[in-house]
Amino acid sequence: MKNLLIITILALFACTFAEQAKDEELYSRAVIESCPGCSLNRLPEVRKFIYDDVPKYNNVEFKKIHGAKPELVLYDDTDTEVSRIKLEQLTRKECNQLLASKGFQVKENNKIEL
Repeated sequence: MKNLLIITILALFACTFAEQAKDEELYSRAVIESCPGCSLNRLPEVRKFIYDDVPKYNNVEFKKIHGAKPELVLYDDTDTEVSRIKLEQLTRKECNQLLASKGFQVKENNKIEL
């Protein structure tokens, strides 16, 4: 009976640890993909984030794709695409918070002014 209890506790611990590790997944780089004009002109907050803030981050770049709606594309350390997140409904502040929540940091001697 004690062995069954110990095994159950260890299994619960392993599941909890695996979920935490998944939530804390690290990304090696990010790319913001978006049309540089048409759709971005209708999203002034996202436009300001892309042109003013993105260049200040380590390992984050802007890739111009004509006709594309703005998305954050996350890559792991093997350069495999892991996730895509739409940015069109976010404010500039929320876009910056999103990058920070994914582990991206502002380059040294840079500051994000919101």
